[in-house]
Amino acid sequence: MTSPGYIVEIQQAKERLAVAGGGYEIAHESAGLELGVYVLVSPEPDRQQPHADDEVYIVLDGSGTLDISGRPVDLREGHAVFVPAGAEHRFSGYEQLSVLVIFERSRG
Repeated sequence: MTSPGYIVEIQQAKERLAVAGGGYEIAHESAGLELGVYVLVSPEPDRQQPHADDEVYIVLDGSGTLDISGRPVDLREGHAVFVPAGAEHRFSGYEQLSVLVIFERSRG
């Protein structure tokens, strides 16, 4: 666990992942929370599976569509979307998409 009040470096993680051709990097992890940066670069598909925790995606750069349980949601920079735990979801229609991912980790 980290000490309170420290800076989480989102921009640097986003830049590293873009150069690497995409991926996911955890920027902060604590008992009830995970912050991550997820970068998708076409033509690589989004291969994520449903998660055990609720999550929120905040679009940092780019645009695309997030299909949540068969319902498409168009997203662009500045948009945020909630995905409930266990929901099938996948990004598509992006050239390069960078999102901040916030997971509420179960404490039970």
